[in-house]
Amino acid sequence: MGTTDNKSKCTSNEDKCHKLVNGHSHNNSCSTIYQDSSSEVPALPIYIDQKDVITGAKLVIQQIRPHWNLEFVEFKLFTDGITNKLVGCFNNESNLADTDVPNNVVLVRIYGNKTDLLIDRKAETRNIKLLHTYGFAPSLFATFKNGLAYEYVPGVTLTPQSVIQPEIWRMIARRMAEMHKVSTCNNNNNNNNAVEKKVPMLWEKTQQMLNLVPDQFSDPEKHARLEKLFLPVQRMRSEFEYLYSCLEKLNSPIVFAHNDLLLGNVIYTESQKSVTFIDYEYAAHNFQAFDIGNHFAEFAGVDTIDYSNYPNKEFQMEWLRVYLQHYLERDAVEEKEVERLYVQVNQFSLASHMFWVVWALIQAQHSQLDFDFVEFAHLRYGEYQKRKEEYLSMTLPIEE
Repeated sequence: MGTTDNKSKCTSNEDKCHKLVNGHSHNNSCSTIYQDSSSEVPALPIYIDQKDVITGAKLVIQQIRPHWNLEFVEFKLFTDGITNKLVGCFNNESNLADTDVPNNVVLVRIYGNKTDLLIDRKAETRNIKLLHTYGFAPSLFATFKNGLAYEYVPGVTLTPQSVIQPEIWRMIARRMAEMHKVSTCNNNNNNNNAVEKKVPMLWEKTQQMLNLVPDQFSDPEKHARLEKLFLPVQRMRSEFEYLYSCLEKLNSPIVFAHNDLLLGNVIYTESQKSVTFIDYEYAAHNFQAFDIGNHFAEFAGVDTIDYSNYPNKEFQMEWLRVYLQHYLERDAVEEKEVERLYVQVNQFSLASHMFWVVWALIQAQHSQLDFDFVEFAHLRYGEYQKRKEEYLSMTLPIEE
């Protein structure tokens, strides 16, 4: 839910950006990313004021693209983010050849107020660098005190209509399966047998966020809207503890997950017939079923949330079969395997709702953006309550 940085609005520049940097295909049975300590990313001593992001973006460009003439650079502020702010920097010098255009676009992302309370920015930078080496993330150009600059991926972000198109959802299922097979072992000592510690982030991150939810909101109007359902915070703690105790019994595999695959974080490049995942703020080891269930929950959209868009069983079974074919690397996937994942995914979609409800409560206290986080929390918790009994009553197929 981090950013929803919609890049589809720069269509005039996008037409020239016809090269997809991340369009690699990987079918290795054990995809492994190793940390390369030599690939350092510049850390700039720049702090960008949220109220003057264009000026700040210019300072970043002067540092990382000193050969650019700012007179020819177009700065566009994207307005779709609900956590961070994003500035597209397009170098439009007329003497540039078309083949050079992809190298003359930089995105500057400015973190939202107090988001450092929620996100380990060092881990985020490390994840982006590592995942880029394997074609899963854009190239990272630089970090600065409250943000980062990275590569522009041409294409459009998804909508509730496009995400259900077979040619697109199949690519997403395949791409997610590839990412879930990635290993993030540190290989500084060239030890290919390094043991990778896989601890799902769901419990610890949710507890961390619950600790940040105030019992008394600074805005009296927000507090009044939240008090009856969400406060005191112990209500949410108890609810999440019960839910987590149910989900642990499902034995969902621990994988390297994106954890925030809302529609705005998937870019479809039609010319390349490919999809790219962006914004790895919450990427970490987590339950496989959480990542998929979270993605399905996001079919509802963000600008206008409609949970009737949550995929039905027929769609999910098709999607999950394609996913398992690539995750397990075999075409012959048994019906019980798909059914098992179906139960896990729908139950973990409840955890997705809880996670982003707590996130929204923190944003309601700290965010300076014009977005109704209180209403967002109410909508997601309403869907959680509506589906809780139905999904938790599902049973896994019996193992023979």
